[in-house]
Amino acid sequence: MLKRFIQSLLYAILGASAFAAQAGDTTPAAQLQRFEAAAGRTGNADTGRLFFTSTHGSKWTCASCHGEAPTKVAKHASTGKPIDPLAPSANPTALTDSARVDKWFRRNCKDVLSRECTPAEKSDVIAFLLSLKP
Repeated sequence: MLKRFIQSLLYAILGASAFAAQAGDTTPAAQLQRFEAAAGRTGNADTGRLFFTSTHGSKWTCASCHGEAPTKVAKHASTGKPIDPLAPSANPTALTDSARVDKWFRRNCKDVLSRECTPAEKSDVIAFLLSLKP
């Protein structure tokens, strides 16, 4: 009886941790499809890499805070706060919450571009992030 209880408890814990690791309302691939549909074209990983690492009229790039390799924990350029990896290969919860994706694209694009990103720019960045290995 005790053995069965422990097994049940273990399965419940493992199931809950698997769910927590993938919490969100979507997948990174679905995010890519959403922005590709809005852009009317396929996201380009090479263009996304260039966009991510280039300045666009301000002193900051996406990489200023997220690191040249967004597969590792990085530090915010001005606050020094840690930022989890953006690449889904290194962070299973990355790009799995549409509201968070929209919020951070809006905020960060305004910091880097002084405007919101276009759907094409978003699809390119997400294509780049999906192409990265841990």
